[in-house]
Amino acid sequence: MNGGDSKDDEEEREQVMSEVHLGCPPGICGPHISRFTICLPSGVESSRFNGLFKEEESCTDQEISFDEDGDLILPRRRQISRRCFTMKIQHNITSPIPSVGLQVWNAELILSDFVLHKMCTSMEFHGIVSLELGAGTGLAGMLLAHAAKTVFLTDHGDQILENCLKNVQLNSGVLNHQKVVYVRELDWTHPWPPKVSSDLATQERFSWSSSELEEVQKASLLLAADVIYSDDLTDALFGILERIMSQGSEKVLYLALEKRYNFSLDDLDVVANGYLNFRSYLKDDSECEGLELGSLPCFMGKCIDVAEIPQYVGGYDRGDDVELWEIRYSKGKL
Repeated sequence: MNGGDSKDDEEEREQVMSEVHLGCPPGICGPHISRFTICLPSGVESSRFNGLFKEEESCTDQEISFDEDGDLILPRRRQISRRCFTMKIQHNITSPIPSVGLQVWNAELILSDFVLHKMCTSMEFHGIVSLELGAGTGLAGMLLAHAAKTVFLTDHGDQILENCLKNVQLNSGVLNHQKVVYVRELDWTHPWPPKVSSDLATQERFSWSSSELEEVQKASLLLAADVIYSDDLTDALFGILERIMSQGSEKVLYLALEKRYNFSLDDLDVVANGYLNFRSYLKDDSECEGLELGSLPCFMGKCIDVAEIPQYVGGYDRGDDVELWEIRYSKGKL
């Protein structure tokens, strides 16, 4: 057995758990269905989605107080009205590192908030074709389907793809059936575009058809969440991004990530090496312009202020280490 095999075996044995799942029933193995309540924040109006956000009443308790004799005053429960809807997401409570796409992560919820806010406050995502890379449980892409023409949810591995497809089915009553959501296999280490099977009888469940590839080539929006945690994976991600974004019309990628810190013996400090590798691929606009007037291709990145994005998805804490990036690709001049 070589060193690479030993590392792969160790990753398969090691179980990790998302902070989003804290408080889930203990001792559960395998799939678990959680309900995510999504509400319109105060001050945000969205008449275009009246059929999606429905009026719900919830109870809110007042603060506990005492009268002048020291007796407890029992608070009355106030009914407040909110415009909400619910998404059902099947996920695992824990998973080995190669299967983290079976869990819901903070970055996916941040990306979902961003998608919802864009949909509610602009027409930017209306009628577009979108491709999500490393879609995992598929929440952000499914929400986008309420505005987009076509959404491709892609990931690698039958178990993750089956779980993603299950979530599409679980939310069929919420999803807009005039839109089309595809769950497809996409291995970042393989050439782009993916191979098409000409034999329909042997075509695998998550493989691409020629008509789907024609459609995905029109994608103007790319999404990705929590795909930055391994240098090899990050290298593969930017490899396929270069192939996708250098073809056809201009595309924009919105990528949400969580900086993860580990103690480094080389640095004798706690560092986020995976994040540093991610940042090494990005330049800002001024840097790209300085490369002989944009003669060389490069990725241009801009960090979006998460504090300016209202929280639509309830029940999670964003924390301080989650970032959202807008990334474009400058093809350069030949």
